[in-house]
Amino acid sequence: MHHHEVISRPFSDVHVSGNRVVATLLHDPTVEGLDVALYMDGSASMEPEYGPRGVLARLGGARNTVEPQMRWMLEYLASKDRNGMLRVAYWATGDGTQLEMVGNLTGPQAKEFKFPGPQFYGKDTVMLPALRDFLGYVKAEVGNGLKRGLCVIITDSQVRDASDVQAYSTQVAKEIAAGRLPRMNFVLVGVGSKVDEAQMEAICHASYPGVGHLWCHRVADRMEEMADLVAVLVDETMTVAAGGTIYDDKGNVLKVYEGRLPAVLEFDVPPGVEGFALEVAGQRYPQALPREDDHGDDGEPAQVFSPQVQRAPAQGHRGHRH
Repeated sequence: MHHHEVISRPFSDVHVSGNRVVATLLHDPTVEGLDVALYMDGSASMEPEYGPRGVLARLGGARNTVEPQMRWMLEYLASKDRNGMLRVAYWATGDGTQLEMVGNLTGPQAKEFKFPGPQFYGKDTVMLPALRDFLGYVKAEVGNGLKRGLCVIITDSQVRDASDVQAYSTQVAKEIAAGRLPRMNFVLVGVGSKVDEAQMEAICHASYPGVGHLWCHRVADRMEEMADLVAVLVDETMTVAAGGTIYDDKGNVLKVYEGRLPAVLEFDVPPGVEGFALEVAGQRYPQALPREDDHGDDGEPAQVFSPQVQRAPAQGHRGHRH
């Protein structure tokens, strides 16, 4: 793609070859106003993964396997976030109930940020404080544009307070269903052989009236697989379940996606078409087609055939699948 071509959200890339169009989605267009937080396990069992600190770290030896994964995850998650800034904290620190805030980080900051682990590794693994922190954050940011929350939690061990987490989730779901809280999703990733997958399934398989599933989970065998799993789960969680429709600039239907909307849209356009629009959840997102023969630096920017996002008739919307 050329730098002067106008690519409109939610698209990140549009290519034309003959009558074939390949359009890549930057993010799920129904997830405007998404705010993301990442909570990394800070319990004592994680200490070997962070490697030595201070003089020992400078001398070499065991490496920090968490840091590169954290950087990759944060850069990826920041691309989903409404302002590109994530709330980041270590949880299960101190006596196991405490949080150590890392801060609000952007994707570019994460590329060089140091993640040596918490100052005080936890003696237990208690998750409820992390959930309460996230809920407080969501409530505080609603007035700043937050419309949906996504909480990513990483653990390498059994959670001590699973029943409390389930009870809290039930209450959160009731508040969401009643319209007192925005829609939220929780992504739980377990790493290594000490996680209790049956416990994770009990938390994540619960379905709540008017909300469906709040949680989803996966287990990675090694720390090096963690970031990839987080990306997969986030994509699955944030994917449009109701599908979408592609229209040309004359309002003709070009393609209908009945199920899950893929990240890369491929469709054919008839001769003379200068743009298309993706309709999702009752809203249309227009995009001009770049000129196929436009390879120079002196061309004019492609013009979006409708500068405004168009409101389409409301349609039924299926809930996210677990």
